Amino acid sequence: MHLLYVISILIIILDQLTKHGAIKYLKDNKPIAVIDNFLEFNYVENFGAAFGILQNCRIFFIIITLIVIIAIFVFFRKNFYFLNKGMKVSLVMLLAGAIGNLIDRIRFGYVVDFISVKFKNGYGFPVFNIADSFIVISTILIIYMVLFDKYKV
Repeated sequence: MHLLYVISILIIILDQLTKHGAIKYLKDNKPIAVIDNFLEFNYVENFGAAFGILQNCRIFFIIITLIVIIAIFVFFRKNFYFLNKGMKVSLVMLLAGAIGNLIDRIRFGYVVDFISVKFKNGYGFPVFNIADSFIVISTILIIYMVLFDKYKV
């Protein structure tokens, strides 16, 4: 159980440190190319949700995020001994990602995004951050485990 708390805290710290770096080094500056024509660091203030949808709904997102965080905690406490390690880690990743973006919404009124991926066909994936990555990866893992009944001990 303690290891799960440590994982969650480390994810939140990593997320907040990288966002701090984005603010310090990328805000009001040109994007930094990491891999030419594919990956760059580009500061973006996201006032919406994933992929920039529902712009300027700060209070709505804070309330929804708090509900999700509480729901994860309640689910986790009620089912802790019935869940396998993969599901526990996935829930912790989801929780930490949600908390990371919630911190931004409360502090700044928006979420700091800075990872930009562009594909050869010209499609530019929406700019995202570390918390978003953990939210997406954990959601995919949770869906897989639930669909294939692989989340129980």
